[in-house]
Amino acid sequence: MAGMRAYLDYNASAPLLAAAREAVVAALDVAANPSSVHTEGRAARRLIETARRDVAALVNARAEHVVFTSGATEAASTLLSPDWRMGRGAVRMGRLYVSEADHPCLLNGGRFPAAQVTRIGVDADGIADLEALAAALGKHDKAEGLPLVAIHAANNETGVLQPIDRIAAIVKAAGGILVVDAVQAAGRISIDMSAGYADYLILSSHKIGGPKGAGAIVAASDLMMPKPLINGGGQEKGHRGGTENLAAIAGFGAAAREALAGLRTIDAVRQHRDEIEAIVKALTPDAEIFGTGAPRLANTTFFAIPGIKAETAQIAFDLAGVALSAGSACSSGKVGPSHVLKAMGCGDSLGALRVSIGAATGANDVALFRSALAGIAVRRADREKAA
Repeated sequence: MAGMRAYLDYNASAPLLAAAREAVVAALDVAANPSSVHTEGRAARRLIETARRDVAALVNARAEHVVFTSGATEAASTLLSPDWRMGRGAVRMGRLYVSEADHPCLLNGGRFPAAQVTRIGVDADGIADLEALAAALGKHDKAEGLPLVAIHAANNETGVLQPIDRIAAIVKAAGGILVVDAVQAAGRISIDMSAGYADYLILSSHKIGGPKGAGAIVAASDLMMPKPLINGGGQEKGHRGGTENLAAIAGFGAAAREALAGLRTIDAVRQHRDEIEAIVKALTPDAEIFGTGAPRLANTTFFAIPGIKAETAQIAFDLAGVALSAGSACSSGKVGPSHVLKAMGCGDSLGALRVSIGAATGANDVALFRSALAGIAVRRADREKAA
């Protein structure tokens, strides 16, 4: 297997799909501005509207309720705002509620002042404390504005799935608004906005095999929207100013079509994930795999090996031809303690490793992982003997 590499870091960024690449290249030849009314401009607009329909279809939403952004972080920053509007009237969000295990783009509160952000704890598997959420919302002072709840559907580190249906019921009973970060969930589980899944979703192109630089807000209706984060020429129905990134959006749409069709391959992905976890337990029996007591994404495993620093193991895997993450890969290469594990009450002095895979993951990738971990296990055993 010399010279071969295995890419096992889909949660950081999924490999660009062939269909998405083709859509990007084709869009690059459309020179016009999508806001122009001439023939060329209308051709550019058609590409965007086709992508809008495809992204909407991925989560069973209406195309007119999709707003394209530069990525999930911008989408989160737009939605996590105290200032909203309904028609010509203003609507105030009085407080933001997030979970301790959320992605930093939610956890940091967006445009809310820190004093207006309440963090809800999670259990040992990373599931939000629903009783604590209900209690917090029960104390919410609606005179200050509506309660806004933001939570991830699937954790980017552990892959643990939140009970969104139960969370939605709690939020609705409290008269609140629910924003769901579906970045890791989209294309990996079925999402149905028409069934009251959430009031707003956050999506990312490059997590589903599209190009980087595109994301989306998907609303359940167009009745109420946050005040724009970016004002400009009125693009995206005034919700997001600036000329649209035509090539990235076209690629996003193509990836969304592939992701929707790819939901039928999830069982094969789960089988490879289970093989990888069996290897971890066989070669390092004292390793801890996190979140196994809760429903998880079929593509993700997050584990720690006692006595081995995550960044050290990550380098060893890389040298052996395996690309994986030491926790999340959303901090400019920074490796540090996992706030997710801390929220779960797990010790994290040495860190943890995340393997995340996809439909293109095959037996050779699993074999490379086995070989790399075997080498790490042997070196750990040698050090322990020497000690």
